[in-house]
Amino acid sequence: MIILRIFSGSIDIGAAMLMLKYNDLEKAFYINTLLALVGPCILIITTGIALFGLAEKISLTRMLCLFGGILLILYSLKSN
Repeated sequence: MIILRIFSGSIDIGAAMLMLKYNDLEKAFYINTLLALVGPCILIITTGIALFGLAEKISLTRMLCLFGGILLILYSLKSN
């Protein structure tokens, strides 16, 4: 999980540097849109890893609630 978060942060910093390099609002918007795809993927993967590690300690109902919450977050990102 730590490595994924470091990787995600590195992508964010790299994207910020690209925005600074190009200094163009349209390109910055495009880069930011690509970042919006990376964030939820990292969220799902790290949560999956955590739940796999805690599978013996967390009840099935709580796992379903967590995944339901993640799905609601992703749905809210797509809605207008």
